[in-house]
Amino acid sequence: MAKILQLSEAASLALHSMVIIAKAKKHINVNKLAQEIGASRNHLAKVLQQLVKYNFLKSVRGPSGGFVLNKPASQITILSIYEAIEGEIDTPECPLDKPVCPFDKCLMGNLVKNMTKQFKEHFQKHTLEDYIM
Repeated sequence: MAKILQLSEAASLALHSMVIIAKAKKHINVNKLAQEIGASRNHLAKVLQQLVKYNFLKSVRGPSGGFVLNKPASQITILSIYEAIEGEIDTPECPLDKPVCPFDKCLMGNLVKNMTKQFKEHFQKHTLEDYIM
């Protein structure tokens, strides 16, 4: 079945992991996260390292190590997590990135632009704190 909107596996892993880590009272390791999410440990580890690179997480080595938030959950928007994995969201005028439309009227109207804007606004107004209460 077709979907209008679908998150990549990496973005989904990042968002879900960040909520679980934010809820944890202590460091949580990649094995436990992978098991809880039902994800590949290797893929999840790559996603988490990207989140470390963007300073959302701190990684601690050792037997009691794992991942912990690097800043308060209230300061981390869902949009910032998404864009750390997928890159900045562009809001194009044309969904096909064409400078000139071959038709007198765009078949999509402003639908793609409006949906993208709504997606960004929704993710921007929510922080991790909204999901750990």
